[in-house]
Amino acid sequence: MSTAPEGVVSAAQSAQMPLSGTNANEATENTALAEQGAQGNLVAEKPTETIMPTNVWANKDAFNQTLRMAQMLSQSSLVPQNYQGKPQDCFIAIDIASRLGCSPIYVMQNLYVVKGKPSWAGQACMAIIMASNRFANVRLCYVGKAGTDDRGCFVKATRLCDGEEVQGTLVTMAMAKGEGWTANSKWRTMSEQMLGYRAASFFARLHCPDALMGLQTDDEIVDVDSAKKSNLTDILKGE
Repeated sequence: MSTAPEGVVSAAQSAQMPLSGTNANEATENTALAEQGAQGNLVAEKPTETIMPTNVWANKDAFNQTLRMAQMLSQSSLVPQNYQGKPQDCFIAIDIASRLGCSPIYVMQNLYVVKGKPSWAGQACMAIIMASNRFANVRLCYVGKAGTDDRGCFVKATRLCDGEEVQGTLVTMAMAKGEGWTANSKWRTMSEQMLGYRAASFFARLHCPDALMGLQTDDEIVDVDSAKKSNLTDILKGE
């Protein structure tokens, strides 16, 4: 059996020998880097999954499942009264909620039929903007002196995709009067609220119109209707 010359250490003996200070640290660092690299590869190789709402109108299974949900909700006493016993309306509310990424109950509580048209509650626009997950620091900004035509409001927010600060249209009492919105008594009794609601709806229409799904707010519908009646009255008086 051959013996290694004196002063020469075999590979097996070297592997069994304890590492000294510097070499031990280098080995530990190399092991840690290798583990991090392996983990990095696992993360890089993991596919990114994007969950998209199912189109219930194009998917038979999704349609049937939504219909069963609608029938169940329509029988609940906890949903708003105008949805009770109406599975078809509950179905639409569930579909809208799926597209917005929110609860069907939230949609039912904030979606009304005004003058024969489906519409969002005035306070819903601010929540819809926030729920869109496209903005941060969403806030109402009031300007001008309260009780004057210069009093106004606009919505300001930080757009997440590029970090840019964006703002909506400034809505003032002068604008409300000029557009005939003040024919709606709410503009005279709770003008601060109405300014905020309208500012939120204007911001949403400008920066995330798809989030509103083409629907007006109930206040907008009432304001437009009131303005039409006011204009008709003026025309008849002129005659």
